[in-house]
Amino acid sequence: MSGETREIDICLKNIGQLLTMQGSQGPRRGQEMLELGLIENAAVCLQGEKIIFAGKEEELAPFLADYQVKSQVDAQGKLVTPGLIDPHTHLVFGGSREQELRLKIQGASYLDILKQGGGILRTVLQTRSWPKEKLKEKAVKHLNRMLCLGTTTIEAKSGYGLDVESELKQLRVINEIKNEQQTDIVATFLGAHALPAEYQGRTEEFLELMSEMFSIIKLENLADYCDIFCEEGIFSVEQSRAYLTKAKNAGFKLKLHADEIHPIGGAELAAELGALTADHLVGASDQGIEELAKAGTIAVLLPGTSFYLRSKRFARARQMIQQQVPLALSTDFNPGSSPTESLQLIMTIAALYLEMLPEEIWNAVTVNAAHALGMENKVGRIESGMQADLVIWDAQSYEYIPYHYGVNHVDKVIKKGKIVVDGGRLLGE
Repeated sequence: MSGETREIDICLKNIGQLLTMQGSQGPRRGQEMLELGLIENAAVCLQGEKIIFAGKEEELAPFLADYQVKSQVDAQGKLVTPGLIDPHTHLVFGGSREQELRLKIQGASYLDILKQGGGILRTVLQTRSWPKEKLKEKAVKHLNRMLCLGTTTIEAKSGYGLDVESELKQLRVINEIKNEQQTDIVATFLGAHALPAEYQGRTEEFLELMSEMFSIIKLENLADYCDIFCEEGIFSVEQSRAYLTKAKNAGFKLKLHADEIHPIGGAELAAELGALTADHLVGASDQGIEELAKAGTIAVLLPGTSFYLRSKRFARARQMIQQQVPLALSTDFNPGSSPTESLQLIMTIAALYLEMLPEEIWNAVTVNAAHALGMENKVGRIESGMQADLVIWDAQSYEYIPYHYGVNHVDKVIKKGKIVVDGGRLLGE
């Protein structure tokens, strides 16, 4: 064809197991979460930022007849998968809270820590006081660590400013990073993350202040999604419904921190409003799970949070899968309840504490996580036309990654058709 580029930038050969994740369309539920699109003895070809071939290596020769291969990569029989997708993170925040670990070990409750000036309000104070460039530098460090661990696409929420100036500062940092870094980032406005100290007893007034930000966020194109923490003692179902309805009318797609601790009806609300995702869900009721299944709302489960808080309760993943709720997994990376950038660790916790099978886990960090960000037509699968985001793992089997925990199994990361991590290290650093 006239003008067509007849070059292949990277031809990846000698792949032992290739998880293409091809299969059922839409967010996967129930038995569909066992589909991997597994090809053994496989090859993948990349042209620019796109995948143009994924199949058996024996099918490669006739395909290559019309192409010149610029670079070949020998996968040495290793596992290759799509880049991991983390659909719930709090990437941008000031400071850290390592001092609280000692207090937790000694039996202090979250409220005890809060009374001592710790908890989320400590992070809010630090986020407010830090200049934008300092917040950005720290966030990029975390983002690059995620990339080295195989995560190529994330969602990033605001929510540690809790005032107009600081929430906008966080969102602007997210968007600067989005435009400058290799990782794909989807931004979410979570101004209604908690009630700041200066608004105690004035919840409605605070929510009105946050909703007044919708117009400027849309004007500057700072976020596609809006979220609220619907939980006992934070924001009620009624308050969350009113706030998210305003957000929806302002053009935001909806996410919801729902029933993290208590079954107050957050899952049901997410389903009622047609939210794309309901996140946490440790305390979700049977009715809430049923409503999520009916609505097709994706449950984003965050088992790292239950693990780190030493909770005896985890989200009921098995029941959700049996009842046809599509599941995604995420780190919930944040300074207080899940300070980890590693989706690999979350995969292990999901196996051990959510009782998810390896196949279900892989769907939850690729295909369904892509749907949870509205990016299912771009990332999450390895097939012709999709963005060339791949991970070559130092493993021969997809089951090995959740099995062997506490180390980084990444050999190489390819992002938008370029090798950006080699030997687990970021290139150019």
